[in-house]
Amino acid sequence: MIDRSIYMLMLSCVAAIGLSAQTEAFTVEIPPLENERWWGGMVGLGAHMPFASNTGAYDLATQNNNNQNVPLLLSSAGRYLWSEHPFTFRMRNDTLVVRSGYEKPLVVVAGTTLKEACLASAAAHFPSTGTIPEALFFSQPQYNTWIELMYDQNQEDILNYAAKILENGFPTGILMIDDNWQRYYGNFDFKAEKFGNPKAMAAELHRMGFKLMLWVCPFFSPDTPEFREMRRRGYLVKDSSGKRPAMIEWWNGYSACLDVTNPEAVAYFKAILKQTMETYGVDGFKFDAGDVSLMTGDYTYYNPSANANIFSQKWAEIGLDFPFNELRTTWKTGGQPLVQRLGDKAYSWSAAKLLIPGMTAAGLMGFAYTCPDMIGGGEFSSFLKIKEGEFDEELIVRSCQIHALMPMMQFSVAPWRILSRENMEICARFAQLHVEMGDYILACAKQSSTTNEPIVRHMEYAYPHQGFTDCNDQFMLGDKYLVAPMLTKGYKRTVHLPKGKWKDDKGQIIKGPKTIEIEVPIERLPYYELLK
Repeated sequence: MIDRSIYMLMLSCVAAIGLSAQTEAFTVEIPPLENERWWGGMVGLGAHMPFASNTGAYDLATQNNNNQNVPLLLSSAGRYLWSEHPFTFRMRNDTLVVRSGYEKPLVVVAGTTLKEACLASAAAHFPSTGTIPEALFFSQPQYNTWIELMYDQNQEDILNYAAKILENGFPTGILMIDDNWQRYYGNFDFKAEKFGNPKAMAAELHRMGFKLMLWVCPFFSPDTPEFREMRRRGYLVKDSSGKRPAMIEWWNGYSACLDVTNPEAVAYFKAILKQTMETYGVDGFKFDAGDVSLMTGDYTYYNPSANANIFSQKWAEIGLDFPFNELRTTWKTGGQPLVQRLGDKAYSWSAAKLLIPGMTAAGLMGFAYTCPDMIGGGEFSSFLKIKEGEFDEELIVRSCQIHALMPMMQFSVAPWRILSRENMEICARFAQLHVEMGDYILACAKQSSTTNEPIVRHMEYAYPHQGFTDCNDQFMLGDKYLVAPMLTKGYKRTVHLPKGKWKDDKGQIIKGPKTIEIEVPIERLPYYELLK
């Protein structure tokens, strides 16, 4: 079976040559101001931000690069561009070129810094609601069964996974059962042959101290009772004729799809999910799919003005009814109490380098409550290529350290299975560090819910015009901590401290601005508290 992350990347390649096929009714060209650089559009392009002087075209209507899309571009000179509709954009010799088939995008001068552009755009177009997702997301780790079990989700191994978490000194938290727990797509009963007593399983996980979430998607397997009922009710996306349910290709095959532009269909689906929670005692759901890159056919929606972007937005908004939620893709929805996750990453050092720019991009575009994928990577095919005993343990430990001082951290591959006892205990200590920092991280989340500020902040956001424009290997956690994890193999790195008095993780006081070379043994995560 094809790896879902590879499938999504095939659909959402970032370097489309030329501009999209949409009607080119409006074109905006924005020549650069002095030293001006641009961020935005797709969270999945975070590693390309700020954008280079010449790029291929990025089309928000057909690509999402396995992550969230927002019709927003932000500049380090305090300008932003916004549209209510998808557009295509590129950099051409430092000039930002935006083309839309819907409307002329709005260009606003909000100030002179990236922070001013970020806060002004959020306040005007997606202000925070004053609410956050379930607080446990910020103060405890998450554990997802994907890498360990893949498509073989089953009661015995799930309970064993949870038991091993506790046996090996890791904190309790949120446990997510991933794809293929249900009989088929669109049905919400556990597979009887894999789960002898799922309600008892949920009760046992709760007794152990975990909250429980289930993976769900908007697809319905054809020729099933649920498919026939949804077709009878008119709750499925239709093909171009408007008469037959569309069969949509996604990473697990071909399926019919819930028409989330139909309020009755959404209410019906939510009722099913809430009944599932009551029946089995689960706490919430991981809402997968919803990608614009999956919905590019000639479809007929209940809402005649809907398109793939609206579909993506409406699918994500279902999560608002469930405080325990997680999403990997959406259109707009910035500032909402939805947990976002970066798209599946490979098990590699190059993938580890994508986490900080991905997280800072998410924060700039309104997604403060974001998790940086799974520790070690969420692309299961990467792990299938590795023989037992041949894992790069340093990579797993460093990945854990990158996550530890992010808003959320999520384990999937089991550290106790692939690491030495010593390295596993290092990971357990950094999971405990995340718990210890939980009150501060939660306070940052609450602050974001009223001020629109990111939790993970690009250095240029926090310290504008001080040489941090291209800095993608360190970040600010709120306004108090500068975090500089190891992103490459080895035990040394350079840290750029801005002006201020800083205390490092070993208690040493350093006065900035200063560039320092530091030793980073495997057990160390460098971070610096701003004293004044």
